[in-house]
Amino acid sequence: MSARSDDRVGFAGDRRYPRTMLRLLRNLAIAAAVALVCTVGISLFWRLIGGGPLPVHGWIALLIGTLGTVGLAWGLMALAFKSDREGWDARVDNSLDPAIHSADDPDKP
Repeated sequence: MSARSDDRVGFAGDRRYPRTMLRLLRNLAIAAAVALVCTVGISLFWRLIGGGPLPVHGWIALLIGTLGTVGLAWGLMALAFKSDREGWDARVDNSLDPAIHSADDPDKP
């Protein structure tokens, strides 16, 4: 059994690896830029409503919270798209759902 270099299994062996990593880094940079813009916007709004200057610890907390929120949203959307592409949503077992059984038999409440 001879294995060609094209038949390697694994992410790092894939010839598309550099392109995939560049796309991941680009997406991370976009997420960081969105977090930075949101942080500055929230800070400006805070000053506009009379909240006073934001201390360094406030900036750090705001940046971590914004980056965490953007990262969580990005990760959950990636999982939703992955689930849809791989067909996980079509394989759900609905045997215990009472709404499905009542739709089959209209006489049952």
